[in-house]
Amino acid sequence: MNLREYIKQKRNERLTEPISPEKVQSFVKKNERPLSTLFTYYECALMEVETKFKVLNQEYSLIHDRNPIESIKTRLKSVDSVIEKVDRYNVPLTLESIESNINDIAGVRVICSFPDDIYTLAECLLEQDDVTLIQKKDYIMNPKPTGYRSLHLIISVPIFLEHKKRDMKVEVQFRTIAMDFWASLEHNLRYKRNIPEDLSAELAEELLECASISSSLDIRMQNIRKRLSEDPSEMDDLIDSTQWL
Repeated sequence: MNLREYIKQKRNERLTEPISPEKVQSFVKKNERPLSTLFTYYECALMEVETKFKVLNQEYSLIHDRNPIESIKTRLKSVDSVIEKVDRYNVPLTLESIESNINDIAGVRVICSFPDDIYTLAECLLEQDDVTLIQKKDYIMNPKPTGYRSLHLIISVPIFLEHKKRDMKVEVQFRTIAMDFWASLEHNLRYKRNIPEDLSAELAEELLECASISSSLDIRMQNIRKRLSEDPSEMDDLIDSTQWL
């Protein structure tokens, strides 16, 4: 083992022992009320962000006569899932540590019609003066090796409580319909047990090919939409033809 490999191995070693079930049980019991309060704050942050996107979608419809958002999904991680991530990240099991180190407790997934809509909506969201960008990962321009594509933002938004304002972190994922369909299938296969190694490798290769096909389809559909919007007569012909569907 050379020096670089040794240093990498040491970095990956745990600094503390895995969190025992007894420690988890003690933490949850001791912090039952504060945990409930913290997760309620995250739920409020989800409502704030979801409302922002609904307003943007409505405004876009008024200006451009179409909706860029196909659907909005929200998700709040369970306490068990958060603690599992605390253990995996090797960070202290405290309320302060959870809030500081786990960025995706509250998640919003925005499914868009076209790739351009993703960047338009992300830009509009980040232009709002009460939204702070913490982290951005663009897996559309730079897909993961598996073929996964999505735009991820970690943002901070204020929630307004009875006597105070509190900033909360929310993860926002932007995908097209094709990206979301691919990611759902890949997720199901990744967590499916008892798949032979050779079949798993074969499916991974096929999924990578599907990711390339779906990306090409997204771009082609987007180009069709652009061409139609540039030629009103072609749009009228398309509307007439859909009357028979």
